[in-house]
Amino acid sequence: MPASTRRQPRTVPRLTRRGTALVVIGAVLAGVSLRFDLRDVLLLAFVAIAMPVVGLCYAALRMPKLAVTRVFAPATVAAGGSTRVRLTVQNRSRRPFDGARWRDEAPAPLLAPGEEILPGVGPWERTLPSGDDTVRLDYLLRTPRRGAYPVGPLQLSLGDPFGLAVMRRAVGGERELLVTPRVTAIDGAVARTASVDGTRHGLQRRTHPNSDELIAREYRYGDPLRRVNWAATARRGELMVREEEQRGDAEARLLLDSAPRSRGDDAHRGDAPDFEFELAVEVAASIGIHLLDRGYRLRLDPLEEGAPGRGEYREPGGGAAVLLEDLARIPAPGASRRREHGGARPARDERAGGAARLTATRDRRAPMPGFAVLVRPTEERLAELAALRPAFAPAVAVVLPTVAERSVDALERADWRVVRIRRAAELTTAFGPGRMPVPPAARETTWDEFLAGERDAP
Repeated sequence: MPASTRRQPRTVPRLTRRGTALVVIGAVLAGVSLRFDLRDVLLLAFVAIAMPVVGLCYAALRMPKLAVTRVFAPATVAAGGSTRVRLTVQNRSRRPFDGARWRDEAPAPLLAPGEEILPGVGPWERTLPSGDDTVRLDYLLRTPRRGAYPVGPLQLSLGDPFGLAVMRRAVGGERELLVTPRVTAIDGAVARTASVDGTRHGLQRRTHPNSDELIAREYRYGDPLRRVNWAATARRGELMVREEEQRGDAEARLLLDSAPRSRGDDAHRGDAPDFEFELAVEVAASIGIHLLDRGYRLRLDPLEEGAPGRGEYREPGGGAAVLLEDLARIPAPGASRRREHGGARPARDERAGGAARLTATRDRRAPMPGFAVLVRPTEERLAELAALRPAFAPAVAVVLPTVAERSVDALERADWRVVRIRRAAELTTAFGPGRMPVPPAARETTWDEFLAGERDAP
């Protein structure tokens, strides 16, 4: 949600430790003066009690109206990185404002700096603005873990000159910061082996050698100009491209194990992050970006009963950015149950339940590359993977150390190729040259050769 100037509920000023101690001293002096009839001491007691009260009124009346704008640079950051938060604070009252302290609210695990002094700002300049009523603040926000986090509102604290009372108020609104999972380069030596259009067109000629090249549709941003159908463009009076390029996309499927932790783990770890699941998301992001870079149309599905599909992605068209965004918004297994009724943002492109959707993959005419990233697969999920094996070629299961040996044996009996991963850095060796697929249009090879490891990447 973008930062706004919406009015926040007013908070009540509070006494500081110094103010509280002064009130206690005043009450003691008042009791002593009444007990022994000491009028001079009663005057001191009245002053000691009145000063904190005056400080409360001063802090409450001095807080002005402020407008806050928040910008992230960059707007989307990878986990483990940092972004610079730039705040623009404008005074909307007719009196100057100084002596306050500020701190931007940031949820865990984001790491934001502590309280700092807010520079003084002048009165609101409505007619001839010169900038004296505006102050710009910036700080570095560190992002250890992926997710979608609301940053804000700005917390201001203002006290009286004697430090007896303090007024704290939230100013402005929240803005969402998207932290995407890390992406590990799987094959740094091999760049894009073929252009997206070349991959699609080559695959189209293999699968539909007699297709009608004159079937056209409207031009969309990102379509290569070499696919323009000039005859249809002349007839329609608008730019048209051949539609057959959309039917020949090389497809791949990515399955992510998002099953919740066991009850014992939840009781032991509480709200602690599930590092194994975060590693699985990072592995899925790395494989997905690699497939998109090689011209595949990618489908991401969670391995969980009733979980909605995340959607399909392709390049060009921002598929990599959308994939990382969807992976960033996947809730952790422990948080998924807590947010079930909490109004969490729904996933993009929600569809039918997991079992029916995954089984539908078997109806494809030709097998496609399939990758499953497993954390704690249940017996039902293993049975689904065994049933899906004929639909995938190759079929690669990336297993984390949390996967039991009997589950690994079940996958191998179902003819899944098992790749063991303990940390993300091992992706470079696990999926090095010759181990990741290239679309059929880019090279002439069979998936049997890929599974046997008989051919290296070009």
